Amino acid sequence: MDILRHTLAPALAFLEELPNRRVAARASFAELERILGGPLPEHGSEPAAVIDALARGADAGLVASAGPRYYGFVTGGSLPVATAADLLVSAWDQNAALHVMSPAVAAIESIAARWLLDVLALPADASVGFVTGAHTANVTALAAARHAVLRRAGWDVEALGLQGAPRVTVLAGREAHTSIGAACRMLGLGASTIVRIDADNQGRMRPAALAAALASSSGPRIVCAQAGNVNTGASDPFLEIVPLARAHGAWVHVDGAFGLWAAAAPSRRSQVAGVETADSWTTDGHKWLNVPYDSGVVVTADPAAHRAAMSQSAAYLIAAADEERDGMDWTPEASRRARAVPIYAVLRSLGRAGVADLVERCCRLAARMADGLRAHPRVAILNDVVLNQVLVRISGADGANVTPAVIAAVQRDGTCWCGGTSWDGEAAMRISVSNWSTTDSDADRSVEAILRAAGTAGARSSA
Repeated sequence: MDILRHTLAPALAFLEELPNRRVAARASFAELERILGGPLPEHGSEPAAVIDALARGADAGLVASAGPRYYGFVTGGSLPVATAADLLVSAWDQNAALHVMSPAVAAIESIAARWLLDVLALPADASVGFVTGAHTANVTALAAARHAVLRRAGWDVEALGLQGAPRVTVLAGREAHTSIGAACRMLGLGASTIVRIDADNQGRMRPAALAAALASSSGPRIVCAQAGNVNTGASDPFLEIVPLARAHGAWVHVDGAFGLWAAAAPSRRSQVAGVETADSWTTDGHKWLNVPYDSGVVVTADPAAHRAAMSQSAAYLIAAADEERDGMDWTPEASRRARAVPIYAVLRSLGRAGVADLVERCCRLAARMADGLRAHPRVAILNDVVLNQVLVRISGADGANVTPAVIAAVQRDGTCWCGGTSWDGEAAMRISVSNWSTTDSDADRSVEAILRAAGTAGARSSA
């Protein structure tokens, strides 16, 4: 056990440095390969020496994505209680597949599932699976959707596969996240066959366009909606599109990787009004709940379809009793870590009010950054800042779009980290405020760093 005590020192040192750490990495891939690599040793090293070399060698290549001024890829940090709970997960080394393998983890999963449904205002009788991330959650939910719509058409897809099956039409917004296409590809539904529905200038699906697409199609259908556009934060109008889909017998899935958490905050709940009427939902705890990675969640209002798509059976597998839980019934995996434990810990630590405060605080800070940036005459905020996303265009003195150059300069500077995207055919900067530890001071420091970079890039563009 001495090695665990030894490892605590560099781990705590990294976490304590995070508030003031340069956000971007300081070493290149080649440098890290040289420092950490070399031929596989013939003989082993002392564990403490391995940990010291690993911590020292990796340090320059670590991105402070767990820190307060990382605004890339809708990435939350990890609350201290979540990190601590994740350490327990590794120490316990429990397999979350079957109740018989860990009654404690099965109970923690069951409780965490109920609490998630409660805080997200989703149906209390829905099924919940704990998967690797939002992408695998989308795969799982769409597998349940595939089962349900083909079953209604008289086809058992789990037994017969897709060869000879009725064609399933997937409809998704023009601004749907790329993981929807990837999930359709993995499930044999096809990525390029998705019917794309027109969206408004915030990325929200247009109900009239969906109605027309549904009217011109037939057979089994799945509508993929979105809670929280990855660029703007906007959500589809669920109160309109869910009834439209229902009228045509379509399953409605909601990709809510981060936006679904708006339901947990009273001041933001209207952004996802009606989302609870859908058939399935996905979210990711590492984004806005601020738990470690490996924390995707899939929820379905049809537990039978969910279980039919995911469950496994074999002579050696000991099934749980009716009042117990087998985690593998709700995920595409068997052996897996007890990834619900950090979620349980955060929900118990924060409570309903704490989760609401976390969401509302991030949204307030995003608005603060947007206000600070738009005060500059050459900065335009391209979205309505309704959640935690800010979409920015920066012009040079000659009016040219210099946003990519500004992004590169910001990343080199290291005060904060913002990523790039494309919006309405133009390069844009994307800021996502998702970390529990971000403060007003962090937001203001970041705005100053972005404006410094904008001034430099703007001057170069006019030279």
